[in-house]
Amino acid sequence: MAEDRNSPSALEIVRTRSLASLVGQELEAMILDGRLPAGERLNEQQLALRLGVSRGPVREAVRGLERSGLVVSVRNQGSYVRSISAAEALEIYDLRAALTGFACARLAGAATPAQLRELGALVRRMEAAREADAAPAYYAANLEFHAALLTHGGGPRGLRIYEDLGNELHLFRRRALVEPENMRESNAEHAAILAAIAAGDAEAARAAGEAHIAGGKRRFQATDASGAGHPPARTPTTPQQAVRKGAKNDEEHRKPAPPEPAVPAAGAARPRRRAGRTL
Repeated sequence: MAEDRNSPSALEIVRTRSLASLVGQELEAMILDGRLPAGERLNEQQLALRLGVSRGPVREAVRGLERSGLVVSVRNQGSYVRSISAAEALEIYDLRAALTGFACARLAGAATPAQLRELGALVRRMEAAREADAAPAYYAANLEFHAALLTHGGGPRGLRIYEDLGNELHLFRRRALVEPENMRESNAEHAAILAAIAAGDAEAARAAGEAHIAGGKRRFQATDASGAGHPPARTPTTPQQAVRKGAKNDEEHRKPAPPEPAVPAAGAARPRRRAGRTL
């Protein structure tokens, strides 16, 4: 049988998939640090040129980011960096609280000395980052801490669900950890979680885990929610808006649009301010 020259070899498939994974990591970093802002249309050709790869790995990477919640695709229109509304963010906080409390309670009765040392080292790393006013370092260690909680206490499925929820909040969580006082409060909650787990007190660990996420939600509500998770005013905030603006964006610069109204907390209006937020 003659070889189909147009069919990729097994080696080419492996190379493409490996490259797509690397491209996906780079695109995720670009989304998280704001180089690709919320609502931004992802032009595969431009991204391929920017990263020095072909369009195939970029296309695969974008699909992966869609599955993880960072990207939303609109049929026949393209893919966009996902925007998260304040109302969606609050719902995700509630789901994360339940999962975190569950994992902490399970871990309290089964934590090994090695796992406790791992969690303790992460708490100390976050404290050092807080003292150095190094928000990016704090954020990175914070992600590791929560991943460790869910890995050791939540199991593979719990971790997967938690990571999907966390990915949706990545669009503004990094920017949230900027004020030293918020980092101090957040890490004190981490220390309380660790103390309850180390004591083997499942109920206290559950309560501490849920309280930590509730604290993040409360701090989020105390700030201007309309600026968190939403793209800048010049970008679309929903797939439908993205569709309407996509064609124009290819021909002209974006024009400013009025910001969306903030979602009030517990029915009370909040002052518009740009204070830092934490987890």
